[in-house]
Amino acid sequence: MTLRADTPPTMAKVRRFSTAQRWIHRTTAALMGVCVATAACLYVPQLAELVGRRDLIVTVHQWSGLALPVPVLAGLASRAFRADLGRLNRFGPHDRAWLRAALHRDKRPASRPAAKFNAGQKLYAAWIAGATLVMLATGLMMWFTHLTPLLWRTSATFVHDWLALTIGIVLAGHIGMALADPESRRGMRTGRVSREWADREHPLWRP
Repeated sequence: MTLRADTPPTMAKVRRFSTAQRWIHRTTAALMGVCVATAACLYVPQLAELVGRRDLIVTVHQWSGLALPVPVLAGLASRAFRADLGRLNRFGPHDRAWLRAALHRDKRPASRPAAKFNAGQKLYAAWIAGATLVMLATGLMMWFTHLTPLLWRTSATFVHDWLALTIGIVLAGHIGMALADPESRRGMRTGRVSREWADREHPLWRP
């Protein structure tokens, strides 16, 4: 990107996410939101009475859950997305330093070294990916009841329900942290962030 000579360095923008990556995130977030909303309508009596049409809610919940991995699988066609998956899958010494600082509530930027993704984002990505696969497997057991024994279906229901509650709590934390960082949200919305933010929050990242 070419900058004018009089552009202040702190106003320079660097590319963080491609268009494909942003749409993968938006589509996955929308499907996850539908899953969580329909689950709440199925399990919270007050919402169930307010919404009604339980059969329709069940159908929407099932198909949105089944479609949840599709954006990520389709995104594998994007080189930038595959590169970011590789970054999220690597955990280095700087990530351990970031976690130690987070556990000790040390908020100094120097104590939290990070590349394109910090350790917290890597842990969240790994956890939500694993949780999604478990939810998909247990949901299929509950949907196709004739394929598995009763004991399996009972266990699957228990895991599915409690993991759904955990996902709701973790997603609330994820959204809360995003709301607290406008520049990070701008990066996901427009694909670009300020050079000053990148240098401060992700000093090891070389765009």
